[in-house]
Amino acid sequence: MKILVCTDGSEQSIKAVKKAASTAEHLEDASVTLIHVYYLDTAIISPHADGYVTGEILQRIDGEKKEEGKKKLVEAAKIFEEKNIKVNTLLTKGHPATTIIEEAKKGKYDLVVIGSRGLGGLKKLLLGSVSNAVAQEVESTVMIVK
Repeated sequence: MKILVCTDGSEQSIKAVKKAASTAEHLEDASVTLIHVYYLDTAIISPHADGYVTGEILQRIDGEKKEEGKKKLVEAAKIFEEKNIKVNTLLTKGHPATTIIEEAKKGKYDLVVIGSRGLGGLKKLLLGSVSNAVAQEVESTVMIVK
């Protein structure tokens, strides 16, 4: 069984990682991939009053987000490694929902595991926009962990 596990480092995504690990440990043929998608929204990160962001600033922010993403993947992978489950990691840049949906389809995963809410600003929503989009668009089974 091919399992794609989404993590953004939030409390809900860590719960999803733990649920995926406990599920995978009961499967003999589990193939697990952890994915973290980071996103650069230049419209909201501009430090300049005129809205202009230099390439140098974008490169620095991109590098910082990439490093943060690597750390989040390492932490999530430890949960699988503690259970002696081999895990692959995938760090990508893009819109989280779109990128996860594309990877789920491209990789032909049997199961996608995602937290119900992530690090988005509207935490009051019952179901996060990324998990909702993934549940609607992915053709394989989607496990949303609360």
